[in-house]
Amino acid sequence: MIQKDIQLTTVERVKDFVNIVSEFDFEVDVISGRYHVNGKSIMGIFSLDLTRNLTLEADPPADQEEPFLRAVEPFLA
Repeated sequence: MIQKDIQLTTVERVKDFVNIVSEFDFEVDVISGRYHVNGKSIMGIFSLDLTRNLTLEADPPADQEEPFLRAVEPFLA
């Protein structure tokens, strides 16, 4: 299980994030407080408070963990 703090403070960053995580074939969640949304849902992410750090949560297969971490690195807080 991967849990990382991320920042998605602009519309462009949200779009880029959704496009990148959508390329992976496993569930990705974005968490803000008690709210959990699908990380592949642009509308779900926009429903969160983007002024705060968010938590990325994913459980990729072992062979996809490293490529996934490299792909989301620009969004890490």
